[in-house]
Amino acid sequence: MIGIIIYCERKLPQNKVKWRFRILGIVFAVLVYSSSTRINHEGSIVGDFLNSYGNLPTFENQEQGAQQNGALQQFLNNIDVTIMKKETDYSKKKVDKLARKYSKLANEINVTRDNNLSTQTIIFNLSESLANPNRLKEVELSHNPLSYIDSVKGNTTSGLMISSGLGGGTANMEYMTLTGLPVSNFSPTIATAYTQVVPESERTLTINEYFKKSTAIHPYNGSFYSRKAVYQKFGFQRFMYLGSKYKIKHKIKIGTNPYLSDETAYQNTLDVINNYKDGQFINLVTMQNHLPYSDYYDNSSDYQASGDMDDGEKYNISNYSAGLSYTDKAVQKFIEQIDKINKPITLVFYGDHLPGIYSNVDENSLEARETDYFIYSNKYARLHGAKNLKHVKYVSPIDFIALTAEQTNSKVSPYYALLTEIQKELPTIKVYAYNNGKKPVFVDKKGKTVKYEQLTKKQKQLYNDLK
Repeated sequence: MIGIIIYCERKLPQNKVKWRFRILGIVFAVLVYSSSTRINHEGSIVGDFLNSYGNLPTFENQEQGAQQNGALQQFLNNIDVTIMKKETDYSKKKVDKLARKYSKLANEINVTRDNNLSTQTIIFNLSESLANPNRLKEVELSHNPLSYIDSVKGNTTSGLMISSGLGGGTANMEYMTLTGLPVSNFSPTIATAYTQVVPESERTLTINEYFKKSTAIHPYNGSFYSRKAVYQKFGFQRFMYLGSKYKIKHKIKIGTNPYLSDETAYQNTLDVINNYKDGQFINLVTMQNHLPYSDYYDNSSDYQASGDMDDGEKYNISNYSAGLSYTDKAVQKFIEQIDKINKPITLVFYGDHLPGIYSNVDENSLEARETDYFIYSNKYARLHGAKNLKHVKYVSPIDFIALTAEQTNSKVSPYYALLTEIQKELPTIKVYAYNNGKKPVFVDKKGKTVKYEQLTKKQKQLYNDLK
């Protein structure tokens, strides 16, 4: 390039270049470089041209996109990222109308509710990669690694959460549980809401804003998914991670596992609970069961896996299940401890996704996206208005806010009234449909797929109100 420039400067010095050629050069350069801002626009000339020779924009997995498209093309694919398609009927007037509609609904709901969320201690506990292998028809384990959690699920609000990821996508689960916004409503170019949506938003309303005190706890590095910046923007007063000024204490590792244990996570959570007398919100993200899965534990032989798979996969499943058994014990101990505390505490426990260790599971099947969840209110909370709800088999991450408010008998805002109505009336949103603007897909109580066109008029209206 330097050689070509020197040659051109000698052969075509500037005083001999006519102004119209200079303008044409500028226009040509602008057209070439600005064309990348149209790649992701449906029907664009440059997008159709690139797709015709094999460009396949992939945003949920950037590494895969670079492998199939080439690093340069994948970079160009990411230049123009549209967060959400603006609906033609979107306006301030329409949003104001929705605000009035759900303010009225909130008033109706609140007539029968006695508590306020801000007086409760609410814990949203994302349990890394937790999903019982016994639920997969392709896998059979010699013992159940989640026997205690299953017993809790039998006595409180519980069921299966539909994850948007398989083997990944943790931050999107967090985003949906904290905001009540499904990531499936965003553009297919949005792979991670934490890094692509939150920085572009003037403000993101989250459940922790209802509390005077809120704390995020993650016994690992705090920089992944831009959590430090995101939690600050969400309004968390404290973020406890390895290396933060708010120290992670009680550091325990199990066997040779390099990650801090779930017991560590719960002990730090107890410290936060006990150091503040009033209601607060805690977002706890564990790390113990993150991949890889090796022979970290002495009890892995207790969870022998069988099925149509090779020895390597059986090895991974057995070791992963052994880790789950330690989570099961840690959860039992934590629940016993919060039951002794004389203030209302409610634990929302959920796995974020299945681990990426199953070779025979269809990643687009429902069973590949089913993780365990339960909502448990301690004894004090139950004595002061909290009540266990009926078994709710399928939920989306956006449903936890409404279910928590209902279980704790807490009043709701207009937006949470909308989420309450969605949880009760709308089939569960299948949040992992990166569907290029197509109509959304839902799951009914029997696990059957429901298309948008099959919804009732009221259900369509609810979905569109949320969108």
